[in-house]
Amino acid sequence: MKYMMFVCTDTEPDTDTAPEPDIDVWVAENDAAGRRLQGSVLAPKAAATTVRVRDGQLLVADGPFAETKEVIVGFDLLECADLDEAIEVARTHPMARGGRLEIRPLADFEQ
Repeated sequence: MKYMMFVCTDTEPDTDTAPEPDIDVWVAENDAAGRRLQGSVLAPKAAATTVRVRDGQLLVADGPFAETKEVIVGFDLLECADLDEAIEVARTHPMARGGRLEIRPLADFEQ
């Protein structure tokens, strides 16, 4: 099953002083295991553009979709057997401590 994992900042990071896992190691291990299909860091939120259409009018705004303290800073597309495996993959990501990870299954419209 495919899952999109959004990598986000958090206003309340973990206070544990133990070293965080190395992101390069996390990427290499999950790529080698076939669990990480794709991923990337995103440009800063100042580079975001929000696009909407309301009453037939195109509305384009600089900045992210919502005003929030947490920001999506990256993503990873995961291939996991089930949600439990996806949670375990997310648990070992460095941003699980410094930020937060949101996991969502990709919808299957073919069924």
